[in-house]
Amino acid sequence: MVQGKWFAPGSDLSALLPVREAVFGRGADALDALSWNTLVYEDSVPAATGRIWWEDGAFRLGDLAVLEERRRRRLGDLVLRLLLFKAQSHAAREVRLRCPRDLTGFFERLGLRPQPSGSGDADIVEMMIPGDQIDLDTCKNCPKASCPNRT
Repeated sequence: MVQGKWFAPGSDLSALLPVREAVFGRGADALDALSWNTLVYEDSVPAATGRIWWEDGAFRLGDLAVLEERRRRRLGDLVLRLLLFKAQSHAAREVRLRCPRDLTGFFERLGLRPQPSGSGDADIVEMMIPGDQIDLDTCKNCPKASCPNRT
């Protein structure tokens, strides 16, 4: 069974920090006090996490992580959807994130688009989606005619 849990800013993050540490090699930081964090459990085991916070007029996503042994099970997709839902439910004007260039396709599936960046780091891409363009309906553009979710 897959379950998600939210952690409000300032909450005890001890359940999700091992995932962040395993994927990024780092644990808690000052941004955690400002962020909503989500943790996805698979079979009662912490498997994926991510966070969202408000900064410079936009919601920011960061530290989306899935344990290596739990990848390719759509847990990262679930974390991203949870974070976008949080932004949408707070009337986000826009949502931004910075990600490695090779991961842009993952975020583009849900509408985030690369933005011009003057960061100077060619391996990192700034991505953005306007809040009014967040669409979490996966069936709308699905080409699978035999999908059981189709009516």
